[in-house]
Amino acid sequence: MPNTYDRDLTLWAKDTAQLLRERRWDAIDWEHLIDEVEDLGKSERSAIASQMERIMVHLLKWQYQPQRRSDSWLDSINDGRSQIRRKIEDSPSLRSHPEQVLEKEYVRARREAARQTGLEISVFPELCPFIIEQVIEDWLPDDQ
Repeated sequence: MPNTYDRDLTLWAKDTAQLLRERRWDAIDWEHLIDEVEDLGKSERSAIASQMERIMVHLLKWQYQPQRRSDSWLDSINDGRSQIRRKIEDSPSLRSHPEQVLEKEYVRARREAARQTGLEISVFPELCPFIIEQVIEDWLPDDQ
């Protein structure tokens, strides 16, 4: 089974599920199964963090470049929020994760907003100017 894991992860997952259904415990690739289960949680947390960064990049752009606001920025903000809500609905234990990663993801968002806008990074506040509700709820910054 480890060879299948190395060659075709999807086939390995399908085969492993079948072995679990059949309760063929001795044939299960336990080491990789444990790794994959652990990675599921990491993946969900990472997806939320990524959406947090994306939302804050667009909130910063919205606030600091009001003349360039676009529907695509708004769509990106709304989609990011929707993705976070979906992840939390599927895994309620992740409810506190957005707040836990707010500051860390803001650092990334600030850097990315500077890159995307061409503005100096110092234009953007060093500390996150948003509270968690502003990032994940229906809110947009006022004009500067």
